[in-house]
Amino acid sequence: MAATAEADQAYRIVSTAVDQAFYRAINPELAGPGFDAVRHYLEQGWREGRDPAPWFSVRRYLEAHRDVAASGEEPLGHYLRSGARDGRGIFPSSHGAAWTRSRGGGWTFEPPPPPRAPPAEVVLEPGPGPLFDPAERAVVAPEFDARFYFQAYPDLAATGCDALDHFMAHGWREGRDPTAWFSVRDYLNDNADVVRAGINPFLHYIGTGRAEGRPARSGLGFRHRIIAGLTSLEDRLAEAAVRARKVSPQPAADFAQAVAGARTGLKDLHLTFSHDDYVANVGGVQLCLQYESARMAEHGLDHLHLCPATPWPTLRRGEDAALGVILNGQAVGVFSAAAVAAGLAQARGGARGRSSFAIHNLLGHKVDEVLAILAAADLEAGFFWLHDFTSLCAGYQLLRNDVQDCGAPPPDSAACGVCLYGPARMPQVAEHERLFRKLRLTVVSPSQNALDFWRTSWSYPTAAEIVHPHVTLVRPRLAAEGRPGPLRLAFLGMPSAHKGWPIFAELAADYAADSRYQFLHLGSRRDPRAMVEHHPVSVSLDDPRAMQHALERLEVDVAVIWSIFRETYCFAAYEAVAAGAAIVTGPDSANVAAFVERSGHGRVLADEAALAAALASGELLDLARSVRRPQLFDLQLSGMTADLLAMGVAA
Repeated sequence: MAATAEADQAYRIVSTAVDQAFYRAINPELAGPGFDAVRHYLEQGWREGRDPAPWFSVRRYLEAHRDVAASGEEPLGHYLRSGARDGRGIFPSSHGAAWTRSRGGGWTFEPPPPPRAPPAEVVLEPGPGPLFDPAERAVVAPEFDARFYFQAYPDLAATGCDALDHFMAHGWREGRDPTAWFSVRDYLNDNADVVRAGINPFLHYIGTGRAEGRPARSGLGFRHRIIAGLTSLEDRLAEAAVRARKVSPQPAADFAQAVAGARTGLKDLHLTFSHDDYVANVGGVQLCLQYESARMAEHGLDHLHLCPATPWPTLRRGEDAALGVILNGQAVGVFSAAAVAAGLAQARGGARGRSSFAIHNLLGHKVDEVLAILAAADLEAGFFWLHDFTSLCAGYQLLRNDVQDCGAPPPDSAACGVCLYGPARMPQVAEHERLFRKLRLTVVSPSQNALDFWRTSWSYPTAAEIVHPHVTLVRPRLAAEGRPGPLRLAFLGMPSAHKGWPIFAELAADYAADSRYQFLHLGSRRDPRAMVEHHPVSVSLDDPRAMQHALERLEVDVAVIWSIFRETYCFAAYEAVAAGAAIVTGPDSANVAAFVERSGHGRVLADEAALAAALASGELLDLARSVRRPQLFDLQLSGMTADLLAMGVAA
């Protein structure tokens, strides 16, 4: 019975990663009615050196990790259970260059080159290299993008070199890409014969590779690149500890001197906790804290904010680290938790005044320190905000191995067993349990969707649970008729993978020559490698409607909000609708998808394939402003915890 249960668990784990279509394609002698590729791989395939997916080589994994080979453990299961978490390298299947996936999901065979042992990633050493043939330069020139080359590699722009000459002589050997749609490293990793021949990969692609159907970029996508580059949580914690040790806390007397000049000397106090300095950093939580701090100032309260002085990926437990202290929007230094607690007790001197606290995020904090600081301020009842799901897992976005929504399964599930955050999940939950049992916490969620999910994922003892949105749409009015031209699709905010930037950027590259579409990026930081028109936009307390106004000015038709994690709210979605743009999103975006389905302001597509198909077919063209005649709205911004106190909500 135990052996059967163990086999069933192994099957469940490995079935999440085995590419059954690929396995059948490279092993045609095995495939037949009812053939189960996962079962065959587990029972004998791996022992025969049969690879389970194009991104995983059984032979090379066992060669690289002798301890796994000696243990007799099945390699893919080992990688999923612990190897990824430990930062072990993986290697592509030697069949990868011989098989390509078709649009229908099947695999097409191309005769493979003579076998070799490909590296995990081709290492391209910079160097002078041989002079290039002018005839080869002439072949590459029509498709080389010099503007992209200098934008992607700004170290070259100031040298005055000829971009194409540099690429032909040195750039491709240094791993520099000639265009946004071609990856030198991907092409060499996928084509062993090109590596062996020492050919410029872009020249090979233009001359023969394209006609042979070889892809310009890896078909495995950005998720594979994230997984291949994962570092273990242990390594992340070790790096955080090294950073923390470089920061020396200031004397307690400095804290006492800083708070002595506060508005009320901390007699009337609002105390907050989060994962970073909300003044120095950019993001949704930071913006929420800016609004909250401004409103507290209007009410005459001192706002004292505490955050880890250096980033930390989980709650701290045994480690000591300094806290950054921001008083009324100004950084006043870094101090130990003990110094903060002592200074608070001395400043307040037992005076209760008007006092409150709110926990916005606990990453980098130690629960015992939080409790001691609150006790020193004589605070026990407060608010706990659900900006994210830090209270459910150390992986606060609930992305299994940073690439796939996990849905917060039971901590003892196989799904947690294959995730790098799995071992840290229960310690994280247990510390939050202690916090909730010691304090009277009212949980505040920015959306009903997030609150419902949180309630069903863990049972914390709360004082109350309420929904209070970060922003609401008010005063609708009809927009002016949209101008003719291509459908203007925009990505809003930071170009990060969890927000879906790689998906948007690849679509922009694929449809760069399609006159039906124009792709824009509105955000503070530009990705120089993307073929996307960038417009700098930065939302702040001084200019809270900057994104909304930019969307209106540019007459954006569609905001592509393709978050791959569960959004608890999403400012960008409301800014887009307020400015008259429709939203296109996927089901993994959680509250964004719920907002679109509830309001009708756009479309929820099934997956990335459906998004690509909608662009190919022109299905999204009816979301143009000229077709929809959308409404515009004003945005009513939340004062966060200040609103709740003003409404008489008791913590």
